Amino acid sequence: MTSQGRIVRLSLLDVPSLAPTSEPPSLGGGTPLAELVTLERGEDAIALVPLDGAAPIALGTALGVVKRVKADDIPSKDAWEAITLQDGDSVVGAGAAPDGDRLVFITTDASLLYFDAALVRPQGRAGTGMAGIKLGQDSRVTFFGALGADLNAAVATIAGPSDGLPGTAPGSAKWTPLAEYPTKGRATGGVRAHRFLKGEDTLLLAWAGPSPARASSAAGQPIDLPAEPGRRDGSGAALTVPVAGIG
Repeated sequence: MTSQGRIVRLSLLDVPSLAPTSEPPSLGGGTPLAELVTLERGEDAIALVPLDGAAPIALGTALGVVKRVKADDIPSKDAWEAITLQDGDSVVGAGAAPDGDRLVFITTDASLLYFDAALVRPQGRAGTGMAGIKLGQDSRVTFFGALGADLNAAVATIAGPSDGLPGTAPGSAKWTPLAEYPTKGRATGGVRAHRFLKGEDTLLLAWAGPSPARASSAAGQPIDLPAEPGRRDGSGAALTVPVAGIG
């Protein structure tokens, strides 16, 4: 799935596998995506999604739109549009999402909203989606994901100044079990997920997924997040090194 709402078909048989190791796999051993698929100028790869037709594919956009693409509406072409985007919008996340899964939005002004995937009626490929989260003034969605209902999930956030970029300023970090957050209805504003400290006014990074959360530097080196979970609306612990990614 790309930032422009396209799905580009890729067979796993074309992806070189890493050699087995007793240590965690090195990201440096991967194959550049540009060698496997062709992306358009200004287009980024956002997520890997299965095309087995077992479940609808959910996607969320920077302007708060959510869509589930019908599982039986997958063409045999090598690439196609999965959503018709508004001007200035882009896809920020995607994943397989059957009924019962949870869809999670996190915004740059530190608002988190999650709800049952069944609240989003699956549409055909030409559909524009529907309202997913109500955005605050000047905020955008920084994370969207689909999580299994039985998943022990965590939420990790990195706050900093809005003129900073992920991996360039330490900022503050915290993680919290997703279960600490109340569910709310689709198209509402969510609840606060991070209280900003002095000098912070945005989330540089956010992520929700299997616990425990892990962070890395721009060079792919692991970075320790706070050992203990923080309050869902609390401020984070100061970082000594910048975080470029969470997963």
